[in-house]
Amino acid sequence: MATPTTAPAAPQPAATPAAAIPTPALITTMVKFNARVSDLIISPHRPPQVELGGHLVVVPGLPVLSAQDTARLAADLIGTNKRAADFLKNDGACDTSYSIPDLARFRVNIFRQRGTYAVVMRIIPMVIPSFEDLKLPPQLKEIASLKNGIVLVTGPTGSGKSSTLAAIIRLINETKAYHIVTIEDPIEFMHPHGKSTIHQRELHSDTPTFALALRASLRQAPKVILVGEMRDRETIEIALTASETGHLVFSTLHTIDAPKTVERIIGEFPVSEQTAIRNRLAQSFRYIISQRLLPRKDGHGRVAAIEILKSTMRTRDYVQKGEKDGQSLHDAMKDGELEGMQHFDGVLENMVREGIISKAIAIGYATNSGNLNLSLSDYEEPEVSNAATVSSPSLSS
Repeated sequence: MATPTTAPAAPQPAATPAAAIPTPALITTMVKFNARVSDLIISPHRPPQVELGGHLVVVPGLPVLSAQDTARLAADLIGTNKRAADFLKNDGACDTSYSIPDLARFRVNIFRQRGTYAVVMRIIPMVIPSFEDLKLPPQLKEIASLKNGIVLVTGPTGSGKSSTLAAIIRLINETKAYHIVTIEDPIEFMHPHGKSTIHQRELHSDTPTFALALRASLRQAPKVILVGEMRDRETIEIALTASETGHLVFSTLHTIDAPKTVERIIGEFPVSEQTAIRNRLAQSFRYIISQRLLPRKDGHGRVAAIEILKSTMRTRDYVQKGEKDGQSLHDAMKDGELEGMQHFDGVLENMVREGIISKAIAIGYATNSGNLNLSLSDYEEPEVSNAATVSSPSLSS
């Protein structure tokens, strides 16, 4: 099979053909198609699509895009961002941000595929969500009163991690007179100064790496540090140090639950250092919040199922010494309801009984599908009328 010998050059801005839709107009049409659009998908040889409730929907009235159309759109989105253009040319993909005043901001990924360019844009609302907007568990408001330690929000891409962190930072900004430094790739929610003073740094434009910016933040006298993602061992180690020196550190990981989060962090270090890292993590973590978005039973988009692991004497012991039979973090969360903890399968069972999600969906997403099926053995699924048009979740990653 023949393979390309040279990569195509990064797209260059070109004159807009008379029939072509200007980039801002195209994006505006896609966003306004439905109030709950979460993502825009722009691909050659297809009309533009949006994601609603986990499904791709073609936007009516928009034409099939050619390879030249998507290259022009990519160039418009990159604009004068030479770094992004270089990444696209050399690595085949780049991240950038884009905004249309009074409409929305976007987290943009442009990538090369089969010699052409495709674009995925995640919508970032102009308004910073509140706890009430996202229907977050009220016990998480205690996080705003923490003085130090690490709070991790985990889940797959698109599960709402960024929105949850934005709501927490908003609450701190409204209630505490703190200095807050965020390090993001790219900056998503634009936090205004409130009771707190907030400085937001963007990877590549304000700092070359998360680790370098995080190390520098220790000399910037913040009370709160938000690191967009703990991508490597160095960033994890500096975040631990920051939490141990009196800072409250927030970050994200692409892990599905609290036990996998602990494993992921420990696994970033060589075996000779893992015992020491377990000890440090056990003393530093305050919350591990894991979330998944599930399709609603009524077809009206998706709903977040949120698992909460809180630092207690028992959970710290399990993190420090490792899990054993009968001594697991899942067991601790299951038994820790009075302390503000909740585990996925318990949340899923409640959602099924309340008619929010179907039993089949709950079992498909469960941590232990056999146990959940047994817990729901007395539950009979009522008949559901035709579902309404799907829409996307209120949470976005």
